[in-house]
Amino acid sequence: MTSRDMLVGGGATLRLEDALRRVLDGWSALPAEEVGPDEALGQVLAAPVVASTSLPPWDNSAMDGYAVRSADVAHASPGTPVRLRVLGEVAAGHVPPRAVTPGSALRIMTGAMVPEGSDSIVPVEDTDAPPGVAELPGVVGIRAPAPPGANVRSAGEDVRSGALVLAAGRLVGPAAIALAAAAGAARVSVHRRPRVGILATGDELMPAGTPLPPARIHDSNTPALLAQARASGAVATSFGIAPDEPASLRERLATAVAESDVVVLSGGVSVGAHDHVRDAFSSLGTVDFWRVAIQPGKPLAFGRTLAGRAGDRTDPDRPVALFGLPGNPVSAFVTFELFVRPLLRLLLGEQPREGVPGARRRVRGTLTEAVSKAPGRRAFLRVRVETDPSRPDGLVVRPAGAQGSHVLSALAAADGLAIVPEELPGLPAGGEVDVLMLEGEGA
Repeated sequence: MTSRDMLVGGGATLRLEDALRRVLDGWSALPAEEVGPDEALGQVLAAPVVASTSLPPWDNSAMDGYAVRSADVAHASPGTPVRLRVLGEVAAGHVPPRAVTPGSALRIMTGAMVPEGSDSIVPVEDTDAPPGVAELPGVVGIRAPAPPGANVRSAGEDVRSGALVLAAGRLVGPAAIALAAAAGAARVSVHRRPRVGILATGDELMPAGTPLPPARIHDSNTPALLAQARASGAVATSFGIAPDEPASLRERLATAVAESDVVVLSGGVSVGAHDHVRDAFSSLGTVDFWRVAIQPGKPLAFGRTLAGRAGDRTDPDRPVALFGLPGNPVSAFVTFELFVRPLLRLLLGEQPREGVPGARRRVRGTLTEAVSKAPGRRAFLRVRVETDPSRPDGLVVRPAGAQGSHVLSALAAADGLAIVPEELPGLPAGGEVDVLMLEGEGA
């Protein structure tokens, strides 16, 4: 069967795994760029981060208190406090004014450098000095011993200078950013974020918030797909709404291709008289058009092209992925989740989990009510996962509402997609079901 035969509506219906394999085949992480640690959130390290300084860089105090010699206070107690001369104070960010000598102490603040001669810190609570008083006492009574190293953060205790602190391939989160910055990294090397162009199609669509004339609806796919792309780590741009007119669609698609690594269209991917996406894709590159055995979201177009085919002369050999998602908003959301998100995570450099880049966490729970689906298709039902201590596994799975591909209220209420296999007509109440968790997606 030729690709044109497939385009006009024929061709086998693919299993999800086969379709996803064809989407991911041949792509690799995007080139590296250097950014400040605070700019790298959600990106993947292309090179390791090595500490240019030890953490801590010098011995410092873990408490507000007094820097002392442990030998001087070895026998201190509440009943027989050891009295030491206070020679000065060490504040955070300041070099100690002098060393601690036998019979003396320096008042010290949390994070301040431990002065020479001191090997332990006595918390202010173990002294007779009133806390929070700015005036420096001449003498302080120590009411408890402080063995060597007490309340001292030793130089290099966390990280040694020259040590590997973050490996290449690491997904950068807030904690990794803190570590890289503390270890002295002014810049980190990360894979570039993919640029995603979003284009809606359909004469019936109007931008959200505009008055609706008869027979028109608000475009919900563009804001939803922009949000999904950004949540996946990409830089996303809207290229508007294309009417159901071939020349206009091709023009808008070419503009998106010239500026993007991945282009996502919604609507116009079926075989109706006004469905022009497949021909627009074919005009720029190669295209596969499938039926995928999933519910919702059976029609799906995927193609590839080069940026030069759309007029990009600065980087004409840059490959661009083309996705045509169904127009129904729930179908568009689910197919983005299943196909577009994994490709974006691959382009970001994320290592596959369970064989899929960016694979969602799975949980297993008990259905609160029976569910049904179309025969021969793997269903992804919008559900909420709740804790029930009375059940052995502790999790119950409750449908979030009606399961039609146009029902956005159930999608917004869901925090997971319950998976019902192809070979089953549904699942009974009390049945076990796997759920892909959509962290951060639910209402």
